[in-house]
Amino acid sequence: MSANPPAAAPAKSKKMLIIIIGVVVAVLVIGGGAAAWFLSNRSHGDEEEGGGAAHAPRKEAPKVAPTFLAMENMVVNLADPGGDRFAQIGITLELEDAKTAEQVKLYLPTIRSGILMLVSQRTSTELLLREGKEKLATDIRREVSRPLGYSVPTERDRERARAADAEQDGDAEDRPARKRTERNPVLRVLFSNFIIQ
Repeated sequence: MSANPPAAAPAKSKKMLIIIIGVVVAVLVIGGGAAAWFLSNRSHGDEEEGGGAAHAPRKEAPKVAPTFLAMENMVVNLADPGGDRFAQIGITLELEDAKTAEQVKLYLPTIRSGILMLVSQRTSTELLLREGKEKLATDIRREVSRPLGYSVPTERDRERARAADAEQDGDAEDRPARKRTERNPVLRVLFSNFIIQ
């Protein structure tokens, strides 16, 4: 009889160890699944509610989406020697709102003429460079803004304003009046097509 109890003890301890390991694994699996489900639902709830208190505040979305106004493609002779180079340019204007788009449409013949004059003064070498396209976009923005009563300062104007601000001692009366540039409703000029031949 003394031989049975020692043999039964190791068998019971092995069974008990397997049961304990099984229970621990089951608890870990269930706990992990519950944690994943909880975190998943919490993140979905934050997205629907606009964020929780623990998250940093989000920036407000723009109140009005910008309006895009596509202009007809333009084919313009360039200022290259010989006059045999030309550019085909497609322009889309990014405007503050639909009201601005309606105002731009009223002046579209004048704006198109001004843009054609701007492009015809450029050379193909100038327009093939990124800087040349960026300068042209700024000049076109200025041309679109002018009939609306806004101005876009040139780089030369910006340098003069910086120099004048540096020279002045802070007296508001000595400062030149600033042009309306802060709230220009013509946000950007985008090129949808730009071919030089």
